[in-house]
Amino acid sequence: MNLSDSKKKLALAGAVCGIVAAILALLGNPANMAFCIACFIRDTAGAFGMHQAEVVQYARPEIIGLVLGAFLISVATKEYRSTAGSSPMIRFVLGVIIMIGALVFLGCPLRMIIRMSAGDLNAWVALVGFILGIATGVFALKKGFSLGRAHVTNKVNGAVLPVIVTGILVVALCTSLLKVSQTGPGSMHAPVIASLLGGLVFGAFAQKSRMCFAGSMRDIILMKNFDLFSVIAGLFVVMLVFNLATGRFVLGFDTPGVIAHSEHLWNILGMYTVGFAAVLAGGCPLRQLILAGQGSSDSGVTVIGMFVGAAICHNFGLAASGTALNPETKAVVAGAVPTNGKVACILCIVVLFIIAFTCKRETAKK
Repeated sequence: MNLSDSKKKLALAGAVCGIVAAILALLGNPANMAFCIACFIRDTAGAFGMHQAEVVQYARPEIIGLVLGAFLISVATKEYRSTAGSSPMIRFVLGVIIMIGALVFLGCPLRMIIRMSAGDLNAWVALVGFILGIATGVFALKKGFSLGRAHVTNKVNGAVLPVIVTGILVVALCTSLLKVSQTGPGSMHAPVIASLLGGLVFGAFAQKSRMCFAGSMRDIILMKNFDLFSVIAGLFVVMLVFNLATGRFVLGFDTPGVIAHSEHLWNILGMYTVGFAAVLAGGCPLRQLILAGQGSSDSGVTVIGMFVGAAICHNFGLAASGTALNPETKAVVAGAVPTNGKVACILCIVVLFIIAFTCKRETAKK
């Protein structure tokens, strides 16, 4: 099964993933957050007590399904390859940075596209930052940026993350050890079996289509190649039709309930951080999970960094708040990025520039 040999097949793969996201939204996932890697990793980190934000604690089966879907399809199609050894500590830092940028914006690139399809103009503003961040990363690539080559390792090594997420699923289903939100976004979710199946399907199609939100823009800028963009376009169109058909399309900035804010500079800088870091890491948050599922321990380290980044954001007050209605006065309370989050975002950008222009191929150093 090869989905990457034509734009039509790639667009179809994106459409299938869009259908999965739409179904999960109908079945109970938060409004305007049908499928969000950053948000779901944050929720899962909260379920393990890595942070104490009670409204975002739930072991999301979608994350488990993504990893297992990529693992199973890669094994079935002989694309599983256990690799490791490409600057793991830097990749860990990049994972932390990706999560900080995402939670300043309030979403990963996947959720940005989903928010765009629902009329959230804040996401369209953030797209500018995302593209600029990717362009900066591409510039670094042209100047010789490299984290070094990964090496083939023992096959069992690449299967560690799939085994871990399977263990998380067992713990979540068979015990009461994990924390579960009673209110807020963490309490809003589709049934477990639907979420798990949705993750498996999404993960399989994302693996076969090489879906990557940063990669699609990187290829356009670097090689004028629109293949990966076809996947994103397919997903966007399906979600746009879904939102229009179900009355979920609301064009505007300060829309209560969609978990977004209208601090435009920080929407731009948050996604600039994500785009820049994603290019350096070799893929967006979704792509990191997929690569980890198909055997890359380097991506597995980035995923661990994202979990730690989620914990840092909520333990140290970095995450933004979304626009909401005051339950008593019914007045609109604007979402905002806290000072800690703004400082952290700027520091992350500085660190990215240091990484981008100090880590170079040996030939580029000469």
